[in-house]
Amino acid sequence: MAENFMILVINFGSTSTKIAVFNRNTPVFKVSFDHGRDGYPKKFKDLAEHEQFATDLIKRIVGENGFQMTDFDVFVARGGGLVFIKSGAYLINDAMIEDTKRIGGDRHPGKLGARIGYAFSKEYGRDAYIVNGPSVDEYDDVARLTGVPEILRTSHIHTLNQKEVAYRYADGVGRKYPDLNLIVCHIGGGISVTAHKNGRMIDSTDIIEGDGPMSPTRSGALPAIPLVELCYSGKYDKEALILKIVKTGGMAGLLGTDDLRETLRRIADGDAFAKIVYETMIYQIAKYAGSMAVALDGSVDAILLTGGMSRSAELVGALTKKLSWIAPTAVFPGEFEMEGLAAGIMRVVDGGETVHEYTGTDVWTGFKN
Repeated sequence: MAENFMILVINFGSTSTKIAVFNRNTPVFKVSFDHGRDGYPKKFKDLAEHEQFATDLIKRIVGENGFQMTDFDVFVARGGGLVFIKSGAYLINDAMIEDTKRIGGDRHPGKLGARIGYAFSKEYGRDAYIVNGPSVDEYDDVARLTGVPEILRTSHIHTLNQKEVAYRYADGVGRKYPDLNLIVCHIGGGISVTAHKNGRMIDSTDIIEGDGPMSPTRSGALPAIPLVELCYSGKYDKEALILKIVKTGGMAGLLGTDDLRETLRRIADGDAFAKIVYETMIYQIAKYAGSMAVALDGSVDAILLTGGMSRSAELVGALTKKLSWIAPTAVFPGEFEMEGLAAGIMRVVDGGETVHEYTGTDVWTGFKN
């Protein structure tokens, strides 16, 4: 086992860009740029302009921290804009790059990780990978079907952070992640509540399609008939209504703020409606966690709470109280995406996992007859 293995990690989100260097699983440095602040533009003419800006920025940050691009053994990124895939590490290839251009338009910065990683691979002669991208699909078939033939449930989860905290919990209790049944609740601006059965995410709430609990910015699941009536009310066009569900719903829509701290301050000042909204969100998170206990046939080793809002002792306490009848709770405040990217590569390097080949074909191809 090599003592040193240098990894350049890049992670593009909708509002931030993160850059880090790891020596194996140990962070050497990490930096984060909010789009629209500290010289990082909020908008670009197109994704190609953003790619050039980010490429130059990464090289500059690497140099300012005493490294050269040739110092790295591997490049790893969080991959977006792909077909549904297995969990784990994928070597970035031509087919993956083509899909970042073909699928879902050419706007979201999440597509840049694979593109820039691949460009670095070509320029510096090192392999580049993605790990646990947002399109990982491990659902059981019974989690896919709905009562409407044209609609299937799809897998959009905070996969990278969920998998990382699951591995961390397993290490902490001296067990293997594939040997555990876990409910993982990522509680941030979006919320995903997921059943992990023996290393697979067999069911979850969906952070893109409007499923699951209310969150600071998302409406959560809604009654179908009133939603259909709202669609035909003439009050909203398609894009405005989608925005109301996935961006300006939840606490933001009900209270005018997506900040949990502000909501708790209002409650402390006697705002009764803010208290109801907050308690509703807690209630819904717990209710969906209970449904994931059913997905695991009641055999749950632990419930893991993670994401930005899990930093709130008050929220964690309320959820723990509601969920204590199911299983013990463990808390991993914040997110561990950069650590998860490095750890995913190290599992490959150390022989714990094999690399997948990206083919451009969905991992799930339909129900069997």
